[in-house]
Amino acid sequence: MRKLATIILFSMVGTSGWCEDTIRPGLWEVTTRSDLLGLVAHVPSEQMQQITSLARQYGLKIPHIQEGAAISKVCITPEMAEQAIPSHFYENQSGCSVVNASRSGNRYQVELVCDNPRFKGNGHAEGVFSTPERFTGKTEFNSTVQGTPLYVYAETSGQWIGAQCEAMQPLH
Repeated sequence: MRKLATIILFSMVGTSGWCEDTIRPGLWEVTTRSDLLGLVAHVPSEQMQQITSLARQYGLKIPHIQEGAAISKVCITPEMAEQAIPSHFYENQSGCSVVNASRSGNRYQVELVCDNPRFKGNGHAEGVFSTPERFTGKTEFNSTVQGTPLYVYAETSGQWIGAQCEAMQPLH
């Protein structure tokens, strides 16, 4: 069960990113699509509750998952919106380290290395901000999760909803 939780959580957080001068601070809706997220429909509700509880222990909230897509609301502070490379997001949320990050105009790329007790591997995330209020991205990750080899591919899109985030906690 911990393996499934790690897979679900990593595929959801892998592709979100925020770049300087290309994103508006405020409330965003982020949708992540992955074949692995499609498996959530087959997880018994009792196990899903246990996965949700495990995620909370790591300070994560599992978003609404439907038809292979995770939909979440994310509050982006003005300080976060000013960052050129979103390395803190990847390191804090996925347990991975960013070893290379670059940005060119409205495009960004990060290379990830994960080496922790639950999973080990290397990944690549990239994205494009088409406007200050929309982005698309993808993540590819080759890993070993509790001894099992796993390839994860996810596509993400985001859209700005509004300036206010009263009900949301910013990502740290």
